[in-house]
Amino acid sequence: MRLEGKVALVTGAAKGIGESIARHFAAEGAFVYVTDIDQDNGQQVASSLNQSACFALLDVRHEEDWQKLTGKIIEAHGRLDVVVNNAGITGFEDGFVPHDPENATIESWRKVHETNLDGVFLGCKYAIKAMRATGKGSIINISSRSGIVGIPTAAAYASSKAGVRNHTKSVALYCAQQNLKVRCNSIHPAAILTPMWEPMLGNGPEREANMAAFVQDTPLKRFGLPEEVACVAVMLASDESGYLTGTEINVDGGILAGSAGTPAT
Repeated sequence: MRLEGKVALVTGAAKGIGESIARHFAAEGAFVYVTDIDQDNGQQVASSLNQSACFALLDVRHEEDWQKLTGKIIEAHGRLDVVVNNAGITGFEDGFVPHDPENATIESWRKVHETNLDGVFLGCKYAIKAMRATGKGSIINISSRSGIVGIPTAAAYASSKAGVRNHTKSVALYCAQQNLKVRCNSIHPAAILTPMWEPMLGNGPEREANMAAFVQDTPLKRFGLPEEVACVAVMLASDESGYLTGTEINVDGGILAGSAGTPAT
């Protein structure tokens, strides 16, 4: 029970990495606010966690949503200990549209940044305000491998995740400057097997070949799993990581370390 007694809020928790983080937090003793704009799936996740969670409708792009929800949490619990800013979009949710630096539209560029970066800014802002009630807490921002390297065909996504990476460090320094024991760190997943990948992988005999192709440059030669990200989030949320702030943790199968050597045959 590494998170026993803690109150946590996880955005984009209706599925994928966010769902796994919410489940791991609850298993470690936290009370979790499962938040999303996907009300049906979000409520199912919260219900499955019984007394350890509740669902709250939250559009991370809207400041009034953040203000109301964090106020409600402080009123109900007197504290908010952990905020995970996980909600994000790729820009390809409704099908392929150009997201390269030459052909992306300003509208599609702004749409990605509004969720991925503005949403994190608001999440950090209201996390800090709420955490002043106790003077301590942990903010965990889900960035991406794409926040460290460029992605030519997904320039808006890469830019937004780079912004998350850098803003995390600004938040960490600000909180330290304010003499708050509020830590802020970022997690950078690479290819994690979530529902987002399913349309690209398929369900037929080509699935295994598609999966292998997507991770051929990954030294560990496989997709990561949502629970492998969630375990890092548990560590960052717990008191055992009390000296970690402004740092970034890559969950990427070694891809950012460089090329893996090919064994001699």
